[in-house]
Amino acid sequence: MWKLEVAKCDDPLLFSTNNFVGRQVWKFHPDSGTPEELQQIQKARENFSRNRFEVKASSDIFKNLQLIKESGIDLLSIPAVRLGDKEEVTVEKTETALRKAFRFTSAIQASDGHWPSEFSGQLFLTPPLIICLYITGTLNVILSSEHKKEMIGYIYNHQNEDGGWGFHIESHSTMLCTALNYVALRLLGEGPEAGKDGAVANARKWILDRGGAVSIQIWGKIYLSVLGVYEWAGCNPVPPEIMLLPSFLPFSPVKLWCYLRTIYTPIAYLYGKKFVGPITDLIIAIRSELYIQPYDQIDWNKARHLCLQEDLYVSRSRIQDVIWDGLYYVGEAFMKRWPFSKLREKALEKAMRHIRCEDENTRYLTHACLEKALHMFAYWAEDPTQEAFKLHLPRVHDYLWIAEDGMKMQNLGCQLWDAVFATQAVMESDLTDEYGSTLRKAHEFIKQTQIRENRSGDFIDMYCYMSKGAWPLAERDQGWQVSDCTAEAVKVLLLMSEMPSEMVGKSIEAKRLYDAVDFLLSLQSKNGGFSIWEPASSHPWLELLNPTEAFGGVVIETEYAECSASILQALVLFKRLYPRYRTKEIETSVAKATNYIENTQKNDGSWYGNWGICHTYAAFFVLAGLAAVGKTYSNSEVVRKACDFLLSKQQKSGGWGESYLSCKNLEINQI
Repeated sequence: MWKLEVAKCDDPLLFSTNNFVGRQVWKFHPDSGTPEELQQIQKARENFSRNRFEVKASSDIFKNLQLIKESGIDLLSIPAVRLGDKEEVTVEKTETALRKAFRFTSAIQASDGHWPSEFSGQLFLTPPLIICLYITGTLNVILSSEHKKEMIGYIYNHQNEDGGWGFHIESHSTMLCTALNYVALRLLGEGPEAGKDGAVANARKWILDRGGAVSIQIWGKIYLSVLGVYEWAGCNPVPPEIMLLPSFLPFSPVKLWCYLRTIYTPIAYLYGKKFVGPITDLIIAIRSELYIQPYDQIDWNKARHLCLQEDLYVSRSRIQDVIWDGLYYVGEAFMKRWPFSKLREKALEKAMRHIRCEDENTRYLTHACLEKALHMFAYWAEDPTQEAFKLHLPRVHDYLWIAEDGMKMQNLGCQLWDAVFATQAVMESDLTDEYGSTLRKAHEFIKQTQIRENRSGDFIDMYCYMSKGAWPLAERDQGWQVSDCTAEAVKVLLLMSEMPSEMVGKSIEAKRLYDAVDFLLSLQSKNGGFSIWEPASSHPWLELLNPTEAFGGVVIETEYAECSASILQALVLFKRLYPRYRTKEIETSVAKATNYIENTQKNDGSWYGNWGICHTYAAFFVLAGLAAVGKTYSNSEVVRKACDFLLSKQQKSGGWGESYLSCKNLEINQI
């Protein structure tokens, strides 16, 4: 039986900044679980598989069953509340429903104070890890037979009816995810005709019916090139020499959005080395399965510019094709010859320095899951015997999550993010006296998750930004500062400081709040908006050179309405409780942020939300931010338009729902 271990570590290779608070790792215990528990788990698996085309997301049943049992909380002691069609909603029934909801919330809180949960959904996350472990010969070292069985189950569970896999669990099938998940199944031991109802063969047919994997999106081209089932000659250049550009140039890595930069760096290293894993019999077999023509007859140069229409979200401009062709025909030819080959060596060395710095400052968790596998590739390409690669291996388990749909690699984790909102929900009720222990544990977790120091060494030279005083999305060891996570954590801690310490524990020191406010204020742009990780200081026209094909708005850092609104709320509350700290600067910042939010409202009264789905998500934050500065329906046209927008989207059931297509289409698409 699988069990979730929280805030634990028994591997001497790992180290932590806060005793692994927030860490969550699944381990298989073959002799654990009662017959009733095993039956519940098997029933959950079967129910998901049976309904997988109608309900794509898991319900985290495994985790809930375990934590509820460990909590000892009796969830059945409070009766469920059900209302008839025209039955009146009474205060008594509302309080009963709240008590039952908060009892469940308390029951699924982990021992260290956070609320574990799955943070996944993208179907291009797990295959790169499988490819990496296969190439490095660690597949059977890191993944037990149970791990592999669950991963195979997850991939099958999220295969679309047409045989392909989508960009995410709700998406139409794409070449990127179909080819990568097909390869992952084969590397995990599935044969070319395996799977229920010919699942593997159906996936291969989907690929071949669309001309084969030559038209896979650029990231897929890179992963398959490293594996040896695609050729580097079929990839547009990813020159590592970009790492040598001075910071004042617009193309310098420091000008890039940090997530793109941390992905580009290891990819550039692999491209510069043209690294390819061992060509085994299985690799040769996969080569024959992915293409409609013999592998040695493929025109790889032509394949560079191919991208299946189903995969394409951002089309390349003609100027991009000219740039890539110039680098391909001229740049790469020069870099193979002395003295330019020395320049490449220097660029590769610098790329590895950045990779090492990132790993040392994230305790080998890296920025997120894509970097995780790419960094492991890079170390293996440089020297398979080095200590850094070995330090990466035990941290693989930090990314794996299991639910009734199987095991997958998560994007990262959202331990802090979920904790601050669960905590706010409890605090906003009138039931805090009943759930004081829940608040106390959450309070301690949030305090322990704050990043206490900037990165080691000359972090600015490593293109990194200040992190002291900030909070991350997940856990402190990962170490990446996030603006809205910081703002929401500050809000919780300020509200906790007004509650009895006997109930919620000791308040955080003022100096640590000052550090957080300093970080937040530093992220405000001239237009009044706030960015997410680093200051938005690059040229907007750089987005025209977006090379990803599958993602929009990922080249430079920018401002976000929902982040700005969270920070607005935190600053207003902070100023009320600490009126003497940076008073004028906070007042100016609040005024500018308010103007930014009002000016970015769309004509229909909504805001576009970048970090959730989507317009409804943004409205949740923005209206709270505007309320914090005294804007109401009666005195603000902006608020009236926003409320009217929300009311116009309310469904017959009384609730709201929004499709992921809102993110893609830039306008609301209701479920």
